[in-house]
Amino acid sequence: MARTVWDSTVGKKTVMAVSGLVMLLYLVAHMIGNLKIFFGTTEFNKYAHWLRTVGEPFMHYEWTLWLIRVVLVVAVVAHAVSAFQLSRRGIKARPSKYVHKRKRADYATRTMRWGGIILGLFIVWHILDLTTGTVHSGGFETGKPYQNVVDTFSTWYGNTIYIAAMLALGLHIRHGFWSAAQTLGAGSRTRDRALKTTANVLALLLTIGFVAVPVGVMTGVVS
Repeated sequence: MARTVWDSTVGKKTVMAVSGLVMLLYLVAHMIGNLKIFFGTTEFNKYAHWLRTVGEPFMHYEWTLWLIRVVLVVAVVAHAVSAFQLSRRGIKARPSKYVHKRKRADYATRTMRWGGIILGLFIVWHILDLTTGTVHSGGFETGKPYQNVVDTFSTWYGNTIYIAAMLALGLHIRHGFWSAAQTLGAGSRTRDRALKTTANVLALLLTIGFVAVPVGVMTGVVS
C-alpha cells in the first residue's frame, strides 16, 4: 500500500506537503533560537548547550539533537525526491509548450524549483560552516557558537550567501505553504484568502528573523 501511495501523484504531493510542514516547524523554532544572539554571548552559548542536553537524563547527551537531525534529513530527502519526480512527471505529461503561457503558474513553478536548488546548496554550506567548521572563516571554535556566527557574518561572502538563501526561503515558503494546504485539503473558497495571508506573513517573519542576525553583525549590534 505504501508503494502504491508513493507511486501516485497525490501520494508524492502529500509527502512533499507533510515534509515541507515538518521543515517549516523546525525553521520557526530555529529562527527563535537564532534571535537569542541579540541577548549576548552567554545567553546564546547557553542555548546552544541546552540543545545538546534536551531530554537528560532520560536521553543521553546530544541524542535528542541527533534525533531532530535524522528527522530533518528524512524530511529534506523526501521533499527533494518527491519534488524532482513530480517535476519529471509533469514534463513527460506535456512535452510540448503551452500555446498560451500561464505566466503566474510558470513563475511560481520556476521560483519553487530554483529556490529549492539554492536552499539545498545552502544547507550543505551552512552545515560545513557552522556545524562541522570545514569551510568556516576565522578559525572554528567548538562550543563557542556565538563567536562562530560573528566570524561568518564578518565576511562579505558569508553575508551574501546567507541573505540570498533567506530571500529564496521566503519565496519558497510563500508559495509552498499555500500549496501544502491545498494538497492536504485545508483549502476552500472561504479559507483561501486566510491561507494566502498566513503564507505571506510566515514568509515575511521568517525572512526578517533570519536576516536580522547577519544585519546585526554587519551593523555592530552583535559583535
